Amino acid sequence: MNEEQGTYTIRIKGHLSEQWATRFEGMTMTFTEEGETHLTGTLADQSALHGLLRTVRDSGLELLAVNRVDGE
Repeated sequence: MNEEQGTYTIRIKGHLSEQWATRFEGMTMTFTEEGETHLTGTLADQSALHGLLRTVRDSGLELLAVNRVDGE
């Protein structure tokens, strides 16, 4: 994996419908019993992460957490 790449889990409040999958292409959507959607996937660099977070913000979704899950 490229040093800039990272695998992230982004927690969003609520269960998103499958139509959101195209906005978060390349990310796996998982729904929790607690009523959250987790987006998990590898992003090319920090710019890609910020772009994804901008999409969350611009869509009016409630961001709960962002965690890098592949180490640092």
